[in-house]
Amino acid sequence: MGFREVGVVEVREVLRAWLEGHGLRRVAERAGVDRKTARRYVAAAEAAGLSRDADVEAVTDELVGLVVEAVRPARPNGHGASWAALLEREEQITAWVKGGNGHDPLSVVKIEELLARSGCVVPYRTLHRFAVERCGFRPKATTVRVADGEPGVECQLDFAQMGYLLDPETGKRRKVHALIFTAVVSRHMFVWLTHAQTLTTVIAGCEAAWSFFGGCFKVLIPDNLKPVVTNADAVNPQLSVGWLDYAQHCGFGTDPARIRSPQDKPRVERVVQYVRGNFWAGETFADLADAQARAEAWCRERAGTRIHGTTARRPAEMFTELEAQCLLPVPEPYDVPTFTRVTVHRDYHVEVARALYSLPEQFLGSHLEARADSALVKLYSTRGAGAGRLVKTHPRQPPGGRSTDRADLPEHKAGYALRDLTRLIAVCTGHGENIGIYAERLLDDPLPWTRMRSVYRLLGLVRRYGPDPVETACSRSLDLDVVSVSKIASMLEKATEREQPVLPATAGSPGGRFARDPSEYSGRATNPGSVPLTLIPGGAGASITADKEPTR
Repeated sequence: MGFREVGVVEVREVLRAWLEGHGLRRVAERAGVDRKTARRYVAAAEAAGLSRDADVEAVTDELVGLVVEAVRPARPNGHGASWAALLEREEQITAWVKGGNGHDPLSVVKIEELLARSGCVVPYRTLHRFAVERCGFRPKATTVRVADGEPGVECQLDFAQMGYLLDPETGKRRKVHALIFTAVVSRHMFVWLTHAQTLTTVIAGCEAAWSFFGGCFKVLIPDNLKPVVTNADAVNPQLSVGWLDYAQHCGFGTDPARIRSPQDKPRVERVVQYVRGNFWAGETFADLADAQARAEAWCRERAGTRIHGTTARRPAEMFTELEAQCLLPVPEPYDVPTFTRVTVHRDYHVEVARALYSLPEQFLGSHLEARADSALVKLYSTRGAGAGRLVKTHPRQPPGGRSTDRADLPEHKAGYALRDLTRLIAVCTGHGENIGIYAERLLDDPLPWTRMRSVYRLLGLVRRYGPDPVETACSRSLDLDVVSVSKIASMLEKATEREQPVLPATAGSPGGRFARDPSEYSGRATNPGSVPLTLIPGGAGASITADKEPTR
């Protein structure tokens, strides 16, 4: 069986109460021991010569020592019979604890069962202590208390799961996490509730924390949150680009804790259970906003005003006195950006958040880093010595939008890509005045961009035949009011652009097929010597006859 160490103070208290005349039940209650234990103390004292009618001063240190020796069982080296029985099987227990020879290490519960089968029945607590002290079972490393440091410098962060909350929008229960901020010196805390563990929610929690504390701490000690730490190296941890950008905005440094090392942030680790049990447990919240409002009130009124077990002071008062004036100023509101790796495609554009942004020809096919906030999209190089250099900035476009800088496109493609009619006409005018006028006539349409191909064909004729022949052909066509690129092409192909056009014959000319003399259309008789008409009577069968004109 196990034994409890005999306390000198409780032995003295039992004997004092007994000498005052109290019964064993009352004596046991005063000393906080069992009645049987009190009886054993009294019996040992009487055996040592103590009388009931003696004075309290008779309870000397020598008497108490005799009582302790009498009631304490013989335990060599401070251990009892169970420990001695385990010493005989120490080698076997060590083999079970460490495993080997194709066997896995065994738990203390299983070792207790195996010992019982062999006839060695010992208390579990004794076996556990024996396995730890003698057999190498989960040895506990020593630890030291780390100094708090300077006020207002360090703040420790940790995510903790609180439970589930009904989402009014979806009607489903969603998991709720708490991002807990704890000031290292004062232990003043802030709790930010969220459904997700993304960079956006972490930054939103930080922004709310700086408003709550009235400033920003100089160093943050977070757990290995995936939105913050991308490579959790113990010496050189790699932080995410988004978190570094936010840290630069606020001016604080980051010192992440090591993997599975809660001792690196003990101040915030100690309050996780406190937040879960004192704030969240047993409460009913309407939604996440209601829970957050009550969490902030709880941090101020309950957690901030309690007497802390370590500092023996109220965290809120200690924070105001020591740390509030040491914080960095509250940073300006942060426009949370998104960071993506993009590729410059053959159309001289990259896609960021479903919108297109142009880049110069020299970056075709290369990979860039894109930073997009609500106002701007910045593109950074990732190649060679120029890695990290800003190469282009565009105004942020909505999904489906496009921002194209004309200087990024080749000169011969810029006008077509941007539908720049003014630029297209200017190019045509540069080859000849009439070519420019002809281009304007071609584009004179309610939907001018639908006629751009005709202008490009006209420019193609300039490249093929030269500007002078095309200038002459356009001049002739404008004189005749013929606006057709096909006609211009036909003239250039037949080399007829310099020939005088053949105009149609005028009316009355000899060569006209249907030409007539103007006198033929006059109202006067052209033959005054004609014989008058004679009416021959005959009723209904009457006829009109005329004398024939004499033969000339």
